[in-house]
Amino acid sequence: MSQETPTVFVIDDDPSVRDGLDSLLRSVGYAVACFASVREFSLVRRPDQPSCLVLDVRMPGPSGMDFQAELAKSHDPLPVIFLTGHGDVPMAVRAMKAGAVEFLLKPFREQDLLDAIRAAIDSDRERRAGEAALAEIKACFETLSMRERDVMAFVVQGRLNKQIAAELNLSEITVKVHRGQAMRKMKAATLADLIRMADRLAKPAIPGP
Repeated sequence: MSQETPTVFVIDDDPSVRDGLDSLLRSVGYAVACFASVREFSLVRRPDQPSCLVLDVRMPGPSGMDFQAELAKSHDPLPVIFLTGHGDVPMAVRAMKAGAVEFLLKPFREQDLLDAIRAAIDSDRERRAGEAALAEIKACFETLSMRERDVMAFVVQGRLNKQIAAELNLSEITVKVHRGQAMRKMKAATLADLIRMADRLAKPAIPGP
């Protein structure tokens, strides 16, 4: 599979459904990997690229709903789209509340599935970009000295150099030097940039759907 092509994983115990989805999804440019069961899928190492999972609800072994719960428990952000021939409203509500992108009943319109997959892939791509940006911010922050971190903490609170100098028992000139170093090392063009970075660093990681 291409490292640049989004991957759609399909888990369905019906070979005809797997073959149909494989043909459909490849025809619109996705890489596709099909599996007959959750256990089979769980043995595969997934590529590190935008992807989503098209998941049947009722299968031998763990059901699709069970597997969705397992993904959530392990904080796996893989977006899920459900397909089922035996769904009902309570089941759909449960799946959507648990973070599913879509819940489609068989037979479904191909365009509805393609729209759901595109939304899932876009969501996963956005999550990955956010994680990459946060990793870069953390790497920059790691280059700051302890004193530069102290100064940065006061700067993002809106303190003036004079106030920071008093808090840290430093001269204003020294504070200006540390402030400039912090801005440079964080690659912050403006104070607003630095505040946004500090806000990102303060927020805990939130798993995707």
